[in-house]
Amino acid sequence: MNARTAIQCMLVVLLGFVSAGCQMDSRKQALATTESQVALRQIQTRAFDTTNRQLMLRTVIATMQDLSFVIDKADATLGSVSGTKLDGYQLRMSVTVRPRGQTQLLVRANAQYNITPVEDPEPYQQFFTALEKSVFLTAHNVD
Repeated sequence: MNARTAIQCMLVVLLGFVSAGCQMDSRKQALATTESQVALRQIQTRAFDTTNRQLMLRTVIATMQDLSFVIDKADATLGSVSGTKLDGYQLRMSVTVRPRGQTQLLVRANAQYNITPVEDPEPYQQFFTALEKSVFLTAHNVD
């Protein structure tokens, strides 16, 4: 073996050690829930005193359209709606509706600005304020 081959072998071995040191244990990563993630989940989630999931999904779609979102996908079986808002920027929002106990539905919104998750509470507050108004108007049969 010549010197060049020996150097190449050492570089390959060294590169293997360096890349192995960069890997993170997937169990540690999965369990790495921080308080900020829990706080963000609280901002993203609201409970509503209704069990009519289909009506809630229709109300979510109408609310997103009122907020200038274009609905990309809606799946009643999964209870999810996703849409995109293009207003000089790209904001994508996915909303899921699922049962909570016997008398409530849990609505969770998840927004992304371009490809970055939105952690600012303001867009979520705007969405849920508009959704609460729509739910109220729908419940009282106001067009």
